[in-house]
Amino acid sequence: MRYFVAVAEELHFGRAATRLHMSQPPLSRAIKQLEAEVGALLFTRSPAGVALTPVGTVLLDEARALLDHADRVRVRVCAAAGATTLTVGLLGDGTDPGVTRLADAYRRRHPGIDIRIRDTDLTDPTCGLRAGLVDVALTRAPFDETALTVRTLRADPVGVVLRADDPLARCERLRLAELSDRRWFQFPQGTDPSWQSYWNGGRPREGPVVRAVQECLQAVLWNGTVGLAPLGHDLPAELTVVPLVDMAPSRVVAVWNEGDANPLIRSFAEIATAAYHH
Repeated sequence: MRYFVAVAEELHFGRAATRLHMSQPPLSRAIKQLEAEVGALLFTRSPAGVALTPVGTVLLDEARALLDHADRVRVRVCAAAGATTLTVGLLGDGTDPGVTRLADAYRRRHPGIDIRIRDTDLTDPTCGLRAGLVDVALTRAPFDETALTVRTLRADPVGVVLRADDPLARCERLRLAELSDRRWFQFPQGTDPSWQSYWNGGRPREGPVVRAVQECLQAVLWNGTVGLAPLGHDLPAELTVVPLVDMAPSRVVAVWNEGDANPLIRSFAEIATAAYHH
């Protein structure tokens, strides 16, 4: 049923397989087996893509209800065993509407669970996951994903943050090459290399070391440093952000330790997927 729901929501076997952290052939076989058990096609498949059949549409509602019930059963069992707390690591903007929708939906689904939030700085994009400080993290990729399960929730375009009086601030769009002679903010030594490389536009840079979002903004304001940020976030009037045309989007992700069977985490991931696709 989880395989079916993933394909039904993604309407693409490849994306569903990625979301389920499996290869596509066994996913396709599982859906064909389910169709054989149901006795009807659940999807129409064509070069244009995948679409639900009327039977598939009915099953999707029932499957979601079944999975919701299964998760509630697991959560109640965990609560009886004393597992009534979920620690969530947050990196970035806690005012993101996706975070608000996720919090509201999770509280409705699991009213008896105590949610503890750990707000972290920019030096560890996994928010302390590997150190056991959090159960699940809501953060941004890329970073070393070894022994972690990562689910992409949204992809945001990226721009360069500049002082409002910077000559480049008048541009509608920029390329990374136009910033090659500028000082960029840096993360401390030991920061995940993939994370550092992404936020430095893929090459080594020179500039002040920062640990938090506010330090990044202050580095731009006080030093004229440049740095990257997802578009759509509120900035002080003295700063502006100009879209970059050759920068890969920043992925918002939910991430947890591979193999962690805590049903509260799986429920978090499912609710987060819906909240960020709203």
